[in-house]
Amino acid sequence: MTTTSTRIVKDRLFIGGEWVAPASAATIDVISPHSEEVIATVPEAQAADIDRAVAAARAAFEEGPWPRTTPAERAAMLRAISQAIQARAQEFSDTATAEMGAPSTFALFGNTLAATTVLDGYATVVESFPFQQDRPGVLGEVTVVKAPVGVCAGIVPWNAPLFLIAMKIGACLGSGSTIVIKSAPETPLTGYLLAEVLESVGLPPGVVNIITADRENSELLVRHPGIDKVSFTGSTAAGRKIGAICGEQIKRCTLELGGKSASIILDDADLNAALPAILPATFLNTGQVCAAQTRILAPRSRYSEIVDGLADLVGNTRVGDPTDPQTLVGPLVAERQRTRVEGYIHAGVEEGARLVRGGGRPAALERGWYVEPTLFADVDNRMRIAREEIFGPVMAVIPYETEDEAVRIANDSTYGLSGSVWTADPDRGVEVGKRIRTGVVAINSGTVLDPHNPFGGFKHSGIGRELGPEGLEAYLETQTLVKPRG
Repeated sequence: MTTTSTRIVKDRLFIGGEWVAPASAATIDVISPHSEEVIATVPEAQAADIDRAVAAARAAFEEGPWPRTTPAERAAMLRAISQAIQARAQEFSDTATAEMGAPSTFALFGNTLAATTVLDGYATVVESFPFQQDRPGVLGEVTVVKAPVGVCAGIVPWNAPLFLIAMKIGACLGSGSTIVIKSAPETPLTGYLLAEVLESVGLPPGVVNIITADRENSELLVRHPGIDKVSFTGSTAAGRKIGAICGEQIKRCTLELGGKSASIILDDADLNAALPAILPATFLNTGQVCAAQTRILAPRSRYSEIVDGLADLVGNTRVGDPTDPQTLVGPLVAERQRTRVEGYIHAGVEEGARLVRGGGRPAALERGWYVEPTLFADVDNRMRIAREEIFGPVMAVIPYETEDEAVRIANDSTYGLSGSVWTADPDRGVEVGKRIRTGVVAINSGTVLDPHNPFGGFKHSGIGRELGPEGLEAYLETQTLVKPRG
């Protein structure tokens, strides 16, 4: 690695436990969303690099020690990786803030330390997981073995790069499988830091390989005949294509896709507690979270009170420099993303929603891809801002008359990833939550997932689950050994 002025220049790829020269001179520029300046240049992996990475992962799986380690050994390695990340937590956090504009508090807690929590959680699961069970059978004793799925591809987006990589390598390594991680072009520097960590803890060569590629070459990784399983986090549109490829090849896949999650405020909710917690559940990481709760369902009997309360909170939200620990809303990741979000704000106004707060660019910020945190009221669930994933700091408040109507509106979506219910009666909240067709429901909390328990979506929000025992199962094949009586 060399540094020119303030620009980081990387000229190698992490493949087979080594830093190797890329197959071509193609590069990717990393642009700061805050300053709009190029802060780094990294190699862009081509077909030959992907072939090399998959071959390294295959050799590690077929010939290396990793698939033959004990669960205790794999758990110990996951904990070692977690501890090594913790030792460099601020560096990882600063990197996420620099390359994708993540507000520093989220970058530290929601990305970096959350990643270590995921790895530690998988270590605990691996230690107690029944990888082999003896069962009675019709003809005699049967042994059921959970075997590693093989060579995996982990394709991660830019919005929480370390956390999302941890969700993939935690389960993959815990199963005894190997993996090629494909970082997003916007956030490759996180992958380089992680590779240094993996070197430092002595992970066997080829178990984890890390590359960065564009969409076209990412498809080559998905289609590669040497890949046994694909785990993808990203948009529903991309997930649909990946799922089709995997279906065509009868290849295992896990898809964690988009969302349009609803917060249902019931008529008995404590608004003083609920509204300040709903705000970060919507605007976390500048709203660039798949599980963001962007539809706020409010009873008509308290509608004005809720809209006014949210308006005050949105109006006082700290926007600006993502290195400031008090910033909740930083820049969007790219100019294209700002254009997309502004398009949705315009659509909301055109379709008749009432723009209560925000809607423009912060006047005090001359540079950076910023959009003001935005609040819409009088939203109909048929509007685009209520149906499509915006991936930015835009909140839509939708009125309802009855509890049944609130559930109907929450379920009237092609997505089903997260959500919440707010009520003075937690038991009532649980019963309402059970009626919502979504993967995670928090009761009186803005929590969008629990890092030790299954996360994933209903409907177009994905296929399969990550985290917890269910996440580990996704990287295992079931083998039955029948031992007839002699």
